[in-house]
Amino acid sequence: MAIIHEAVQKQAGLTLHIVNTGKYKTNTFVWKMKAPLEQETVTLRSLLPYVLQSSTATYPSTTALRSYLDDLYGASLYVDLSKKGEYQIITITLEIANEKFLTDSTPLLRKGMELLSDVLFNPHVNGSSFDSATVENEKRSLKQRIQSQYDDKMRYSANRLVEEMCKNEPYALDVNGELEGIDAISPETLYEYYQKALQEDELDLYVIGDVNEEEVQQAAGSLFRLEDRTPLVSRGSVDKEIQDVNEVIENQDIKQGKLNIGYRTHVVYGDSDYYALQVFNGIFGAFSHSKLFINVREKASLAYYASARLESHKGLLMVMSGIENKNYEQAVRIIKEQMEAMKKGDFTEQEISQTKAVIRNQLLETIDIGRGLVEILYHGVVSGIPVDMDDWLEQTDKVTASEITEVAQKIEMDTIYFLTGSEGK
Repeated sequence: MAIIHEAVQKQAGLTLHIVNTGKYKTNTFVWKMKAPLEQETVTLRSLLPYVLQSSTATYPSTTALRSYLDDLYGASLYVDLSKKGEYQIITITLEIANEKFLTDSTPLLRKGMELLSDVLFNPHVNGSSFDSATVENEKRSLKQRIQSQYDDKMRYSANRLVEEMCKNEPYALDVNGELEGIDAISPETLYEYYQKALQEDELDLYVIGDVNEEEVQQAAGSLFRLEDRTPLVSRGSVDKEIQDVNEVIENQDIKQGKLNIGYRTHVVYGDSDYYALQVFNGIFGAFSHSKLFINVREKASLAYYASARLESHKGLLMVMSGIENKNYEQAVRIIKEQMEAMKKGDFTEQEISQTKAVIRNQLLETIDIGRGLVEILYHGVVSGIPVDMDDWLEQTDKVTASEITEVAQKIEMDTIYFLTGSEGK
């Protein structure tokens, strides 16, 4: 029996995904809007979902909207921004109790879908502009979110690595937009962009829970009426040829240095060797038994933290570590040594088995909650290559040592970024 059964139906202007499962006591509705990452729109898109979730024409204040959510047995509504490959994704999520588990017979499935529709298509507007007080309030909040990234040096250095590594590529853009672009946004220009996004974005609606598929289809058909469209496609490339390793040293008044190294994997989600790349990264840097954690942090005591993560739709591998400023050269050398060890196949069958087990557990834990399940399924939308969860686990289990070393050969160092204190490197 399949771990996930996803029913996919094309409707006018959107794709409806239904996962009918008795695993959860709540129903989760997730709305995804995908568009190319572009400098002209990145800040507008980063502001838009927060304005939409703050109020609607029916509930014209945050207090009124939150009060109604409380009336729906404490339903929760929240938004998120992400970038996958060269795309910026807006996510709006509504979680609501399933009436099957309540003594009250309130039709919560329908009410939840009505509320999500209200948030998306019936915003709080004045004529041809969003409510000005709402927009100004959310602009202030967006400035604070962007500023908080500067104050959090771990996040700041991770963002700076991407900026330097992907210079002149859409992926270099911060998903939260640009601070200097916020003031120029007016309630009118944001509303104009909102209408454009609803016409041009690739739209997906996920409904996860113990639901009646026919009831969901009928509700979606009546509440989410949209025009057919050909979604915008990114013109950016997900790969590039590396000439020389780029080294960037930045000085700030900090005590702990942040060493981040970016690699091009030349492998993306949906490629046949993507599973081998995942196992590679588990052994190299993703987990507590990985080479980076053991050799950089534990044995050499060089790092406060040391790990690596993949950007699956852009083909990037990023190493993140916090080190004493004076240990820069030694830390870079040891990280390079771990990569060379991987390329030479210097790892054991036990490490492979352990890594596969952790990957399996992580995937199964992710789908333990509805929105995590959506994130797994949405990889297929972004890549255009849906991957069945059973197949994902099976292919991971089949990965061999030789396939790991083969995928390691493709990986190239691109950029070394070091944020250091005034005493420097």
